[in-house]
Amino acid sequence: MKREINRKGEPFTRYQIFAIALLAIIQFTVVLDFMVLSPLGAILLKELDITTVQFGHVVSGYAFAAGASALLAAGFADKFDRKRMLIFFYSGFILGTLFCALAPNYQSLLVARTLTGFFGGVMSSIGFAIVTDLFPPEKRGRVMGFVQMAFSASQILGLPFGLYLATHYGWHFPFMSIVVLSILTGLCIVFFMRPIVGHLSHVETRNPFNKLVDTFKNPRYLQGFATVTLLSSGGYMLMPFASAFAVENLGISLEKLPLVYMVAGLCTLVTGPIAGSLSDSVGKLPMFFLGSVIAMSAILTYTHLGVSPLTLVIVLNAILYIGVSTRMISGQALLTAVPAPQDRGTYMSIHSAIQQAAGGIAAIVAGLIVTQSANGPLLHYGSLGWLAAGVITTTLILMTNINRVIRQTA
Repeated sequence: MKREINRKGEPFTRYQIFAIALLAIIQFTVVLDFMVLSPLGAILLKELDITTVQFGHVVSGYAFAAGASALLAAGFADKFDRKRMLIFFYSGFILGTLFCALAPNYQSLLVARTLTGFFGGVMSSIGFAIVTDLFPPEKRGRVMGFVQMAFSASQILGLPFGLYLATHYGWHFPFMSIVVLSILTGLCIVFFMRPIVGHLSHVETRNPFNKLVDTFKNPRYLQGFATVTLLSSGGYMLMPFASAFAVENLGISLEKLPLVYMVAGLCTLVTGPIAGSLSDSVGKLPMFFLGSVIAMSAILTYTHLGVSPLTLVIVLNAILYIGVSTRMISGQALLTAVPAPQDRGTYMSIHSAIQQAAGGIAAIVAGLIVTQSANGPLLHYGSLGWLAAGVITTTLILMTNINRVIRQTA
């Protein structure tokens, strides 16, 4: 199977458009499965008679399993047709989500979420590797912009979709709906996606363990891993307490909170493809710089607010998400140029594992900084904002160096 080539200035082929749409839908189902658990928290606590600590285990079980599987798959990621890898792990993801839909109690739900995370955690790395295989660097920003729309769409649907279905049909129904959509998507992969085997033309004599070790020892790859660690943790720091801060500190009611996230998701749904296209035409580093400045400005303003009008909260939250989305799209597109073709799957699997771990560490750090006062409002959220801004600034310096290294070896 000859690798798809699309030079700068040439339109995408029909198959490439299909591949972009398919990858976006795959990403949508995986992210939606993760997002939908958040609004189900209050229902699950009551229906399954579990504590907040147990619910936290359900959430973290997915994340830890996702990080572990991405790391375990790293050594084998470049030894198989990427289509076969995609089918295998997506099938496991569907099975895990089905078990979530059928789970009768806390113990079975915990096992089901861990299983779902084990398979779902590898999906993004396979997707990024496919994007890198099918599209040259000068087109990847645009492609990433469309694929990353899945995050915006899942955010728009996650809260209201999960709450509506769970309220009217029970908490199992959102998971079952994702299973149905995922099965249809999986059939498209099986019957319409072409094999992706261009990377197999590079003769690989190392065993999976040695390849994993060699990838970690590569100085260029280590720069990429350090960069993605901070790229992921900067945004994750604010997420665990974002809803509580909006309600307790900004005075936004729980009923109006979904509106805040829906507007932000709609905005990034529109600006994501634009940011991706500009990353290819203007440059990935300039767009990353722009997104970082927007994100830092919004973070430092938002995290120091007191009780505020709903309109102001919606606008600032939307600006924040636009900035974060822009830096993620341009940053991820730039980082795909780091690995050599024969190391791409391994590198992106480690990349995915680091993202998962960085998010968990960021959440722990946030929990150590932020406390809640006796009467409700959160304390030190502004300090967390300053820390996040510092992480974003450091990431910008690292990304500048990554861009220089890529240009020197291009």
